[in-house]
Amino acid sequence: MKLVSSAFADGAAIPRRFTCDGENLSPPLQWSGAPAGTRSLVLLCDDPDAPAGTWHHWAVYDIPPTVTELAEGAGQNTKKKLAFNDFRKAGYGGPCPPHGHGPHHYHFRLLALSTDHLRAQANASCRDVEREARKFVIAEAILVGWYER
Repeated sequence: MKLVSSAFADGAAIPRRFTCDGENLSPPLQWSGAPAGTRSLVLLCDDPDAPAGTWHHWAVYDIPPTVTELAEGAGQNTKKKLAFNDFRKAGYGGPCPPHGHGPHHYHFRLLALSTDHLRAQANASCRDVEREARKFVIAEAILVGWYER
């Protein structure tokens, strides 16, 4: 399975417009190669470089397997199933590392699942969604971008 963005390459800087210093939009993401048996997808974004431990920026779940992209700004789409991020908001919260802390790496991860529906509560956190999704993972793709303030 492969996950890419038309906004930045794997290992490259995330453009400012997709961060808290810009428009705070989720970047456009495209994927391919979900394995046979995929019944739904989950998209996660987190920052393992955060000072207090991994910071969860985004989780979208119960994505149908026929979907192969999320458009720019889809992280604020209230029609999608969105978890609460560590900013305590449902949807996408862009990169926002502490000033002078050096580059932080943002891991966008796409999980292909063997279930079509996660048992997640309406107020589920990104951690809750990932914990539940891990029970059903059959494939995973990752795209890493970085941002520094």
